[in-house]
Amino acid sequence: MLLSIKPQYAEMIIEGTKKYEFRTRKCRDDIRKIIFYATAPQSQVVGEAEIEDILVGSPTEIWKKTKQGSGIPVSFFREYYKNREVAVAYKLKNVKAYKKPKTLKDYGITHVPQSFIYLKES
Repeated sequence: MLLSIKPQYAEMIIEGTKKYEFRTRKCRDDIRKIIFYATAPQSQVVGEAEIEDILVGSPTEIWKKTKQGSGIPVSFFREYYKNREVAVAYKLKNVKAYKKPKTLKDYGITHVPQSFIYLKES
């Protein structure tokens, strides 16, 4: 799947300081890889990672399990999951930065996905 992410978080994932990507919705169980689209002002596909695990639970449970590799402050985490009962964390492994960033057109995508979009296997 291709996931829209703020450029600073994409950079932290590539650097290895952010080991989890947090979302409010879980992807399909058969998804094994995330391709990262860094949103404006970068607006490029910058890298990819394999999904090691998908954690689903209450925001409190998920924070306890992920805070060491979250890459974000607890205040941001709490605000993101405010009024939500379920949090989703993708544990990432084998992160790879693209030497030459790609465009959405390279994937046949014409608009920026709101959160994520499933890609056909190539």
